[in-house]
Amino acid sequence: MGQTLTYDLIARRIDHSLLGPTLTDAELAAGCELAAKYGVASVCIKPYAVGLASRILKGTNVAVGTTIGFPHGGHATAVKVFEAERAMDDGATELDMVINIGQAIGGAWDAVGRDIEAVTRAAHAREAIVKVIFENCYLTDVQKVRLCQICGEVGADYVKTSTGYGTGGATDADLILMRKSSPPHVKLKAAGGVRTLDQAIGVVELGCDRFGASRTAEILDELKARLAK
Repeated sequence: MGQTLTYDLIARRIDHSLLGPTLTDAELAAGCELAAKYGVASVCIKPYAVGLASRILKGTNVAVGTTIGFPHGGHATAVKVFEAERAMDDGATELDMVINIGQAIGGAWDAVGRDIEAVTRAAHAREAIVKVIFENCYLTDVQKVRLCQICGEVGADYVKTSTGYGTGGATDADLILMRKSSPPHVKLKAAGGVRTLDQAIGVVELGCDRFGASRTAEILDELKARLAK
């Protein structure tokens, strides 16, 4: 790969996903402890458990993130802003928000932009960051490009491929398109389908500053073994 492969190159790009609908409180707590053990960038945890994650991860370098308008993006903008405020009250510093997918498909770009901007403004007022989820499996390339432009215009921090709960996840073609179509100050996150070390390396090579993973331990254990050879 173009960059030297190190543990931090991969681990510090992982948002450890704790969003499965059947995850219990005990499993969410264990997931936070795993994230701390492996030194990843963040956890992305179900909204009601942000406080739990904040308590477990206090004093570590692992950020607490959660989702806004998840997974379909159809919440009213005011509800998304309320979700964001509540999440930050509970300790979240990273917010992964879903766009209004139907409005994007319908070409209601002003409304889509206002939705993203409102959450971004609320987050930045409290020094949190926003990752904007497109759900690319439902969108055309033209729509993806327009969303990248809007995210740049309203100051979002990341563009993100997917929720992981749609009909498809991150693809190389989408990552290349999104990186090319976003201004330099907007970072890139892959989500959905990054399950192996080689897939993780692949998305980093395509320009991802973050990627979502639920198989974090497997990926990083393999990385340790590879680096030890």
